[in-house]
Amino acid sequence: MTDLFLQFKEKLIELYYLSSALAVLHWDREVNMPKKGVLARAQTTAALAGVLHEKLLSIKPFLLPLKSNLDDGKLDEEASIIVREVWREFEKAEKLSTDFVKELARVTSEAHATWAEARTKSDFAKFAPHLHKIVELKREEAKLLGYKDSPYNALLDTFEPYATAEEMSITLEELKDFLIPFIQKIKNSSVKVDRNILKGEFPIEEQVKFNRFVAEKMGYDLGAGRIDVSTHPFTIQFHPQDVRFTTRYDKADVFPALMATIHEAGHALYEQGILVENFGTPFGESISLGIHESQSRSWENLIGRSKPFWTYLYPELQKEFPEPFAETSLDNFYRALNCVEPSFIRVEADEVTYNLHIILRFEIEKELVEGSIEVDDLPKIWNDKFKEYFGLEVPDDSLGVLQDVHWSGGSIGYFPTYTLGNLYSAQFYSASKRDIPDLEEQIAKGEFTDFLQWLRKNIHIHGKLYTARDLVMNVTGEPLKSKYFIDYLKKKYSEIYKL
Repeated sequence: MTDLFLQFKEKLIELYYLSSALAVLHWDREVNMPKKGVLARAQTTAALAGVLHEKLLSIKPFLLPLKSNLDDGKLDEEASIIVREVWREFEKAEKLSTDFVKELARVTSEAHATWAEARTKSDFAKFAPHLHKIVELKREEAKLLGYKDSPYNALLDTFEPYATAEEMSITLEELKDFLIPFIQKIKNSSVKVDRNILKGEFPIEEQVKFNRFVAEKMGYDLGAGRIDVSTHPFTIQFHPQDVRFTTRYDKADVFPALMATIHEAGHALYEQGILVENFGTPFGESISLGIHESQSRSWENLIGRSKPFWTYLYPELQKEFPEPFAETSLDNFYRALNCVEPSFIRVEADEVTYNLHIILRFEIEKELVEGSIEVDDLPKIWNDKFKEYFGLEVPDDSLGVLQDVHWSGGSIGYFPTYTLGNLYSAQFYSASKRDIPDLEEQIAKGEFTDFLQWLRKNIHIHGKLYTARDLVMNVTGEPLKSKYFIDYLKKKYSEIYKL
């Protein structure tokens, strides 16, 4: 059995290298690929996705006897976890034909380019035919995989294993019940915060330099990664020693790029923290996208929007961009950075209103997969919900239903992991402050090593040793609770807005 398991691991490593090659094509599509390369890239991606799918299915002769031994309790803990997690993926893959996998890869690759163009032109009708195909394929995927209660559960499990739409509905409804009146309280506050004091003229070259400085200060290893530009910021990993991310720049505002950099660097630090020797097994993978998002949210919001962080970084920002920051006090800057104002773009939303963006998307895509709404109705449904939740009239589709990349890539079921990430991050951060009593004093000095090492020890190095539920219990001593995040928002924003 030892020889069989070693052979099995060799097969897994081959799969991971092939998967990395496919990931390189995705990265190149976002960063470098010329427009005329879309159709050829779609075919290349589809072909390689088919090869990867068949390669996964080919491990069956090795996996079946190991699964039998797992069921009989004959494997040690390490082998048991590896076989358990690979079996989950294999079982799903076996239900999907190679033709189906190739078709989904081709359709989404073509759709992405059309989405980018439609977003630029604010033309949903241009993207709608592609989205029709994607939704049909995702509905079919849910049927093939099998599900209980809702087809959305089959898709959600891809991104957040063991989570269900029913659980997410309860959690998101609880947040919505808190957020809508809390946002109204802030709106009614006598304290008025002007975010426009953060605007100015910021040369892109100087922003690039400053963002690199911040990412490296956090601990991001540029010797094992790189920072590029894309329409939608993202992080992608090929190996713990090759983890890349992107951001996007605005000449009139330094913060869309900077906060995206801090966010994506948080993701990248997770991937760089996975043990190299575990590459090619589930111990070399992140637990879930919710846990992954907890890392980016911890850095972007709990640290990156905090007073201690800017006590350290603000003098550096003032030095790099004396206009307009030299004449702005730290207190005024801090309030402006944390201005709560309903807005259209999710990735630029403040941390109070952000989860309403997720709730809206979750509700829409769940109903879309279940068939209670259809693609052609999305702009109106989106705009009506946005008016109800945010009190804003959506002026065009680029600021509304077309703003996110996820549906063009077939990532239906992804959005709830963003809110889970916020919840996980608040609970993890509370635990880190318990274990590092002077954490915020360290952050105020620009010292992030202890916090990063805490994340490495408690989260990064474990891969899929634990489920997300078990990890939260192990690290914090409690199951996931939304109260940590709600209490964090209440405390911080009640102080800023004197509620």
